Amino acid sequence: MQYDPRATSTPPSPIQPTGFFTGVQIRPVIIGVIVDYIATYAGMYAYFFLYLANKLSEQGELSQEALADYMMSREGLMIGFAIGALGTALGGFIAARKAGKFQIKHGAFVGLGSLTVSFIEEMLRGESMPMPEWFRALSILSIIPAGALGGYVAELLEGVLGSNGPGPGSRPQGGS
Repeated sequence: MQYDPRATSTPPSPIQPTGFFTGVQIRPVIIGVIVDYIATYAGMYAYFFLYLANKLSEQGELSQEALADYMMSREGLMIGFAIGALGTALGGFIAARKAGKFQIKHGAFVGLGSLTVSFIEEMLRGESMPMPEWFRALSILSIIPAGALGGYVAELLEGVLGSNGPGPGSRPQGGS
């Protein structure tokens, strides 16, 4: 029997889990939150002024009250929700691309940052906007997954477009 210097009586060290904040870069997350905020408001204003105002003026109902009533209707709320979710996904995508690793985690942190900014904005506004509770719950529950989805898309595109090799946050491609 030959001596093997690697063989010892001690077991190998266990695999250590990564921490919640391991690998998170703050700058890409902040950039992603800013992109989300700007994209959401730009999308809302574009929809509001380019489409909705024209639609209501053609119907002869263009007034401040008619616009507010539409935006609080189920259709208006869901369109606003979709625009906001797309803005958050875009912010998550940008953050994930900037970070280059742990893409889904960076996207999720964009969602968390956007949720925090929305909460602060609501508190600074003073009076709360009257919204149905189902809409508030839907918005709160979906903002982090929307950012994570943007990160996931960035990770997929990195896999499709190629990268500099697998990093700590990327999945192995293919395999046997």
